[in-house]
Amino acid sequence: MKSFTLFTSALAAFTSTVSAAGVTGAAEGFAKGVTGGGSAAPVYPSTTAELVSYLGDSSPRVIILTKTFDFRNTEGTTSASGCSPWGTGSLCQQAIDKDGWCENYESSAPKVSSLTYDKAGMIGITVNSNKSLVGQGSTGIIKGKGLRMANGVKESWYSSLHRALLTRNKNLAITDINPHYVWGGDAITLAGTDMIWIDHVTTQRIARQHIVLGESASGRVTISNCDIDGASSWSATCDGRHYWAIYMTGSSDLVTFKGNYIHHTSGRSPKVQGNTLLHAVNNYWYDIDSNGHAFEIGQGGYVLAEGNKFQNVNTIIEAGATGKYFTVPSSGSACSSVLGRSCVNNAFGSSGLFSSADTSFLSNFKGKNIASAAAASTVSTANVGYGKI
Repeated sequence: MKSFTLFTSALAAFTSTVSAAGVTGAAEGFAKGVTGGGSAAPVYPSTTAELVSYLGDSSPRVIILTKTFDFRNTEGTTSASGCSPWGTGSLCQQAIDKDGWCENYESSAPKVSSLTYDKAGMIGITVNSNKSLVGQGSTGIIKGKGLRMANGVKESWYSSLHRALLTRNKNLAITDINPHYVWGGDAITLAGTDMIWIDHVTTQRIARQHIVLGESASGRVTISNCDIDGASSWSATCDGRHYWAIYMTGSSDLVTFKGNYIHHTSGRSPKVQGNTLLHAVNNYWYDIDSNGHAFEIGQGGYVLAEGNKFQNVNTIIEAGATGKYFTVPSSGSACSSVLGRSCVNNAFGSSGLFSSADTSFLSNFKGKNIASAAAASTVSTANVGYGKI
């Protein structure tokens, strides 16, 4: 299985050279102990081809990004038929007719004879095992193409995928992947992996999923301090809020989701099912579409949600959930026997209900690396996304 780390700060195991590049910290929770590229000498790609080569080869790598890598137009454009399932207004996403999706799932939607999109965005850059990808300076940005770890990738980290701003921050952004079109590409894809850390990453203006885990096992994953920015000029809800945000449907996944900022989305933020044990702790959900939802929990989804803050989230969980979830509706003492501590209450402001006392699945956490939890009142956006290390 493959493991990878993507974050702004590096692990303590890094060499002094990498530490000098601004890489510090360590993963909490299920991916605790991930080493990524370890003590490999850092490399500094200068072209998109060189970046692809470093990420995809078989050598352990610490890869430092010091510029913008714009993949748009590197593979040309193509045209295909499509459809408009969500409306024909200027704010509505359209769908590429990938594998007959329009005919099979949206047969009554208005047809579009030709959609032109960038080919590079359709499939992410292949990331092999034992890699650390770190943004440095103000221009560590990947545009127009995502990252894909699959089929046995181990020990990897992503650091600092941040919003692209002209400031002297440690920035690494994944942005602008065919944002007009559903099925135009994902930002980060895991399938058949283990020991993955995604930290201080910002994703913006993505065609479909910002982060997707499934359907194969993604193993032990920690996603921390990330900015999942759903604001876009095109969306499936036609209101500037992205619907396809976080998709967790792997067949054997342990996911720590801590300290993240999820905002301006309209659904699947996240969707959890398959066989996924999710620890959602100290995250901040903000301004979710009033007609949409944050969580979607299906069969095989098991969610412990503690110490989170929900502000302006009218519907926190979609109706009809068939998975199991515990939200610490009163005392958190039920967690003590498996977590070694009490669970922490969530906090709500101008938001809907999110209440479940189902503790039947908490035994699945026993004996595993569990992230700490602070009071929900301490949750803020001060340390998420770009430039916040």
